[in-house]
Amino acid sequence: MVSDSARGGPRITAVLGPTNTGKTHYALERMLGYRTGVIGLPLRLLAREVYDKLVSLRGPNAVALVTGEERIVPDRAQYWVATVEAMPLGLGAEFVAIDEIQLCTDAERGHVFTDRLLHMRGTQETLFLGADTMRPVIAGLIPDVQFLHRERFSELIHSGSKKLSRMPGRSAIVGFSVDNLYAIAELMRRQKGGVAVVMGALSPRTRNAQVEMYQNGDVDYLVATDAIGMGLNLDIDHVAFSALTKFDGHRMRPLLPSELAQIAGRAGRHMNHGSFGVTGEAPLLSDEVADAICSHQFAPDKKVFWRNRDLSFGTIPALIRSLEAPTGNDWLTRGRDADDVMALKLLAKDAEVTARATDGRSVSLLWELCQLPDFRGISHGEHAGLITQLFNDIHQHGRVKRDWFARQVKRIDRTDGDIDALSKRLAFIRTWTYVAQRRDWLDDVSHWRGETRAVEDRLSDALHERLTQRFVDRRTSVLLRRLKQKESLVADVNDKGEVTVEGQFVGRLEGFRFSQDTAQTPEEAKTLRAASLKALAPEFHLRADRFYNAPDTEMDFTEQGGLMWGEHAVGKLVKGDDVAKPRVQAFVDDEAGADVAEKVTRRLQHFIDRKVQALFEPLTTIEKDETLTGMARGFGFRMIENLGIIPRDQVAGEVKDLDQDARGALRKHGVRFGQFTIFMPLLLKPAPTRLRLVLDGLWKGLAEFPESPPPGLVTIPVVEGVDSSAYLLSGYRPAGARAIRIDMLERLADQLRVEDSRGGFEAKADMLSITGMTLEQFADLMQGLGYKAEKGEREKVKAVAEGAAEAPAAEAPADTSSADEAPAEAAPEASEAPAEDTGPEMEAFFTFTWGGFGRARQGGAGKPRGERGQGKPGGKPRGDRSGGKPKRGKGPNKGPRDMKPKSYQSGPKKEKAIDPDNPFAAALMGLKDKG
Repeated sequence: MVSDSARGGPRITAVLGPTNTGKTHYALERMLGYRTGVIGLPLRLLAREVYDKLVSLRGPNAVALVTGEERIVPDRAQYWVATVEAMPLGLGAEFVAIDEIQLCTDAERGHVFTDRLLHMRGTQETLFLGADTMRPVIAGLIPDVQFLHRERFSELIHSGSKKLSRMPGRSAIVGFSVDNLYAIAELMRRQKGGVAVVMGALSPRTRNAQVEMYQNGDVDYLVATDAIGMGLNLDIDHVAFSALTKFDGHRMRPLLPSELAQIAGRAGRHMNHGSFGVTGEAPLLSDEVADAICSHQFAPDKKVFWRNRDLSFGTIPALIRSLEAPTGNDWLTRGRDADDVMALKLLAKDAEVTARATDGRSVSLLWELCQLPDFRGISHGEHAGLITQLFNDIHQHGRVKRDWFARQVKRIDRTDGDIDALSKRLAFIRTWTYVAQRRDWLDDVSHWRGETRAVEDRLSDALHERLTQRFVDRRTSVLLRRLKQKESLVADVNDKGEVTVEGQFVGRLEGFRFSQDTAQTPEEAKTLRAASLKALAPEFHLRADRFYNAPDTEMDFTEQGGLMWGEHAVGKLVKGDDVAKPRVQAFVDDEAGADVAEKVTRRLQHFIDRKVQALFEPLTTIEKDETLTGMARGFGFRMIENLGIIPRDQVAGEVKDLDQDARGALRKHGVRFGQFTIFMPLLLKPAPTRLRLVLDGLWKGLAEFPESPPPGLVTIPVVEGVDSSAYLLSGYRPAGARAIRIDMLERLADQLRVEDSRGGFEAKADMLSITGMTLEQFADLMQGLGYKAEKGEREKVKAVAEGAAEAPAAEAPADTSSADEAPAEAAPEASEAPAEDTGPEMEAFFTFTWGGFGRARQGGAGKPRGERGQGKPGGKPRGDRSGGKPKRGKGPNKGPRDMKPKSYQSGPKKEKAIDPDNPFAAALMGLKDKG
């Protein structure tokens, strides 16, 4: 017992230094020298560790444990162990210690540590334990403080980067996200036989069980979060960072050198030296940071986070204002809103909450509930909703309703499910365990503390079991020992292509390539691969025989030129000597041998040759037709080179030179001489189109091939940046905001030919039906084809009795039920009566005249398919000489200013062109004879 004379009055001491200096041990020794004492620790896990140590020294009746979720308070407790947030205030203990005082600089919890730094005192002695960086702040805030510096017991050495496969024993791999930790743990399980997992979110029971596996040597590796940096005492020789950034609740940020040092310092226990470095994808530490960690030299802290403790509980707004009060001290700064303040601000917008919280008592209750930690971490809104439920219950009934609380606890009292499910339930039970600690919130708290603790224990044991099952593999450990002993290994391949060695999965046979599992060191991988290939040698030959005899229906090509056998990639197409004669490159491992590679290559070449022959049969027929001579044969080869589609303006001279006999011979092969395009309708089908795009992409050496549009669409959107040739190869011609299928464009051209393109004409029902467009869309299409579209408005002609004049065709939109674009809104039925007389109903219409593309091409009006001689001047063109999408701007090609083209999206449904026989189209057809 420390005598009063020895003390000489209350004393405040800051014990500062790096990790592994025995600061916490020193504080416990000092506390046990007094009759009463309190120590505040940063983690529930660490609090439990210290509590267990003190119980072993002084017995369970002398030590109390107080955390947010746990409360063990004997009647005659002398020493209190607590998390910093849960430290009992006003005890009047002789001794007080605050551990990890540098957390005053933490943006989320810093204001709590700062409050304890400023106001928590022992009647005889107060200790602040932490990093040297806090020296100037503590000196500035506490003038009478004394400083005690402690040196590290052992050296800390920087060892650079190490691969996980070469990680030395007794190492801790540190990460900052659960997914990253689990991935590393899974990898280490395969490589090293297993790991223990330590995270701050684990319950003390689960964490202790995991640590025990590591400490007693069942596993040689530890995968952990930065929770191990807060004083947890483990036998670690090396710390490896798998990342140097972390999400702090608001953003991803790099860790400060002092934070890295806090974690790296866990390496080296007492007098044993330790090392630290990086692993995986983490970048190398700079020399400056590494030197600072080794020498424990960091920039001093200049400010700590603070929040006003003198709160006003008159109203919710008054409470918020008091929480946001500024500080006049240069060492203190207000941080961002903590979770409790954010919850309060959300609840301040709830009408029922504000109606209840109208006096000091209710506002104080609301603030206490807002300090319920968000263990679940779902969202601020969800957390605020839970607080609202609790506040309304307590305010109305004086307590949380017992039945409701019982249902919440029972709902999560289940031990089935995987690691994630159990972890979520543990987070939920921590919430109810916290509530069960409050006598003023819940009746029969002794019962509920026991119930919630029992549920937590069951979930903790189940989680430890799942973690062990997933991340500890005894068989892998045995396998690796046999590898080191260079014993012969037994390999096998199952019917799914999974390759195992000694029963352990080592890779997969995908087609004719062995994809080895990456969870081995280079030396181990080399040995395992050699063992695997013993089993794979006969499997390669068996597969090659099955593949060679497989029907073409089991094979296919992808839109990017890959070659598939079922779900396996077995090769790819490469450029050949001719656009329609690609070659193949097989995907076969060298270990399979030349015979297997040659057999696979030959079979793939047979497949693609037959596929081209079948899908492009019309072109093959032209090539083999010896009766085609002269100009006809030359033009036939032009069709072959262009895979069956040529813009007419590109071959206008050649078409003009063809006599009627030559054209007739080509028509027999399915060549259609359209006004805009020369094409073969059979090659516009989906299958030839898909292959044409691949062959063209190979021939041009494109890095990425354009994909064919969904089948059945009359028009598709024009996407900015896509080359116009891609539309042509797909069987479409860009015109305005959309591209129209070339065969439908020729049908439209047949109808446009009989119109007066100089005097002007309006769209007929058949025109709209062919394109499946609304009138506005059709106007944009016509402008894309070189026409002017002048918009007007007129009184709509109402439907009259039978025998009366019919409405103009342009007055009703075309039926687009089978097209790829629905009209903006459906026209009202003729039988509907107007609600009130608002005057004559008006409608928009367009008058189309030929504008041309710079120099108008004449001829073609009234001539079949644009193949006759030139006609009267001013007629419409037979094709588009511009070779692409017309530019829109000033000049004859520009429509009225109110006719800006709109962008539409084609629907996901596969649609067909409008059938002229469907009911709506038939109704429109009846309007075509406008007087």
